[in-house]
Amino acid sequence: MNTDAAHPNQHLDAIVIGAGQAGLAAGYHLKRQGARFIIVDSNDRVGDNWRCHWDSLRLYSPAGYDGLPGLPFPADPHSYPTKDEVADYLENYARTFDLPVCHHSPVRRLSRNGQRYAVELPGGRYEAKNVVIATGTFGRSPHLPPVGADLDPQIVQLHSSEYRNPGQLRDGKVLVVGASHSGADIAIEVVRSHETVLCGRNTGRIPIRPESRRFRVVFPIMWQVWGHIQSVRTPIGRKARGFVRSHGAPLLRVTNSDLEGAGVERVLERLTGVRDGLPVLGEDQVADVATVIWCTGFQHDFSWIDLPIIGDDGWPMEVRGSVPSAPGLYFTGISFQSSFRSMLIGGAGADAAYVVNHLLSRPLVGQ
Repeated sequence: MNTDAAHPNQHLDAIVIGAGQAGLAAGYHLKRQGARFIIVDSNDRVGDNWRCHWDSLRLYSPAGYDGLPGLPFPADPHSYPTKDEVADYLENYARTFDLPVCHHSPVRRLSRNGQRYAVELPGGRYEAKNVVIATGTFGRSPHLPPVGADLDPQIVQLHSSEYRNPGQLRDGKVLVVGASHSGADIAIEVVRSHETVLCGRNTGRIPIRPESRRFRVVFPIMWQVWGHIQSVRTPIGRKARGFVRSHGAPLLRVTNSDLEGAGVERVLERLTGVRDGLPVLGEDQVADVATVIWCTGFQHDFSWIDLPIIGDDGWPMEVRGSVPSAPGLYFTGISFQSSFRSMLIGGAGADAAYVVNHLLSRPLVGQ
């Protein structure tokens, strides 16, 4: 049942914050085991966290690995779903399993009240013994380098979260800052209509083209590696976790040769400053551009959590989603929660299942 409100005095075993893939997967497991819970979300509709991305975005994993528990993704298993197909799938998922999603419910504050947690929403204050925070892998607060404030005001500046299509851009050269998968995807689209420069260091790449026949054979092996070797249970996985959390994910679709073939000018140096209102790349390369697209990622904003659970590195102090210093408080859907898979839709179900099983091992309301 999707709803716009829930009674603040009802007894709840858990409150899930966020109705993206991680929050819905947690809701699925909670409902299967008879827990009393609600999912609160700030958006108008389930899936809006995907609808807001750029128009041409597709998943980086094939549809056969993009389903949540109990409902396969309705597409050719070798295809790569669009962001709108993902949004519609999530909306249908919530409807299929009658998950209690409360829309228009941004959380203003999360605090502790004795043995329970208090979640403050515009419509009231809700309490539960357990809270699952499922607000996204890297958060939705755009990271904008301070140097942008010194650019010529005539230069159009867009963060990747604001970019939709090339129609937003001024005539003239475009600088895309940040060479992760979003930067590469956007650069190879923009170069069709605008001279384009992509700057930033490589974060690595998968050596096999996702659309190739070879990838179909190799991907199941990669999936196992991502889940069992690149895992928080192994030294190599913990090292990979630190790299991904600090540098971002590797290129997953577009390669440097693709960029070169499309005509994108690739500059490996970073944006280091501004001269006469124009961006400077590396030590001395001035880029005379009309538009800058910041593909510089997102930063966590946990200012609404009134609990000392965030580490010096800005990440929650959690172990596979459970917060040891705050029993009953959980995270799910964060980068490398259990493995590299955690960053993909297909990994959301397993991480949510682990969190919910841990949550349900605690006595619930009335027990």
